[in-house]
Order: sequence, then structure tokens, then C-alpha cells
Amino acid sequence: MTTTVPARAPRNLVPAAGRDIFQTLRDEMEDLFGRFFPDGTAESTQMMMRPSLDLSETDAAVQVRMDVPGMKAEDINIEVSGNTLRVSGERKEEKEEKGKTWHRIERRSGSFSRSVTLPCAVKENQAKAEYAEGVLTLSIPKAEEAKTRHIKVEAKGK
Repeated sequence: MTTTVPARAPRNLVPAAGRDIFQTLRDEMEDLFGRFFPDGTAESTQMMMRPSLDLSETDAAVQVRMDVPGMKAEDINIEVSGNTLRVSGERKEEKEEKGKTWHRIERRSGSFSRSVTLPCAVKENQAKAEYAEGVLTLSIPKAEEAKTRHIKVEAKGK
């Protein structure tokens, strides 16, 4: 089956006086997605939750910090299997209030799942997790074989 992307009239990417170049690029991207997903599926794909995370390690542990604002600790699920970490959860949608006229709804709700490969073997049964001010912090101790060992070099005199 061959699918063709509908053509559009070419537009000049040089912004008009006073027009923000980033807004021009956003408009171009929305147009591009609109041509590939004319049924609106691009918008739903764009709205999926994908929390940002930082992954680092020390000599003793692997550390992960993930932004998951507006959630409750009990709505977050963490699994460690081998060297794979999976964090999932659901941000509940706020109930609609009668008598309000909504002008913009940008805050996302729904399920998310992030899997990341850890840089080394870990002691999964000793993982610790804390959630405060919208940030999930994980500390997972390294397995003994993954820990950095320092070797002293002895100088031999002639």
C-alpha cells in the first residue's frame, strides 16, 4: 500500500518582522505532523507523559532523579530487574468543576512508564526511593563486582 503525504504551499521560513523564529518552527512542526497524522493521532502521541530523569553513579550506588510533579507516592511503581529499572505510574485527572469555562488545559494526566538500562549490576533488593516536591529520587547500591576498586601502585627502586 502506497501512502502519499498531501502537498502544501511552500512557506518562507524567514520570520516576518516581529515574529518569533521559535514560534515559526513550532508552526512548521505542527503542520508537518498534521500532514502525516491527519486524523489527529499526532496530538495524542505528543500528549503522552514522559517524565524527565537524570541517571548518575557514584563508587557505591546508581542514582536516579525523575520529575513526576502532582503525583502521590502511592501512585508510583518502581521495579528493578537485573540492570533494568522501570518506573511507572498514573497522574489522576482532576474532576471537572461545574460553572467554569476552561480556556486552556495543558497539564497532563494519565499513565506513564519509563524503562532505563542501568550502567552496572546493582543490589535490587536494597534500593531506596524517596518522593518529595515532585521529584522521585532512587538510590540503588552497586553489586560488589560492579564497584570501583582502587589499586595502589608500589614503586620498586633499582
